[in-house]
Amino acid sequence: MPMIYKPRADGYEIKHPVLDCPGGNTFVGDIFTSTAEPGKEMTSGFYRQEDGEALKYTYDYDEMKIILEVVGEYIISDETGLSVSVKPGDVFYFEKGSTVTFKNTGGYGYAFFVGARPADTAWIYFNKYGN
Repeated sequence: MPMIYKPRADGYEIKHPVLDCPGGNTFVGDIFTSTAEPGKEMTSGFYRQEDGEALKYTYDYDEMKIILEVVGEYIISDETGLSVSVKPGDVFYFEKGSTVTFKNTGGYGYAFFVGARPADTAWIYFNKYGN
C-alpha cells in the first residue's frame, strides 16, 4: 500500500482520548503506525495539553513533536532545567529516558508527534513509570 490518507476531520480536528493521568487534561491520539517488524514501529498522531495540572512524562522511546497551536502559555521543560515557552512551529526531540513536563496555563497546546513505539501505547509508558 503506497499511501494512506486521512482528511483533516479524521485527525487534526478530533479531540483525542484522554490520557489516564492526574488532571484529566492531556489527550493523545495515534493516527498512523508503520507496518515495520515488531519492535521497530513508528507511530504518529496528535497531542493536546489543556489548562490545568502539568503532565510529567518519562519517555521509554524516542519521540519528535512539532507544535501546531498554542493558546495561553505552554511550557515544556526537562529534567536538566531546560524550559521553553513554546510557539507554533517549534520542534522538539525527546530522547528515550528523558523526563519532560508539559504545562499549559490559560488555554491549550496542540502538537503532532512521531514516536518509536507501537500504536496505542502512550498510556502504557505513562503508567509504567508511575508519573
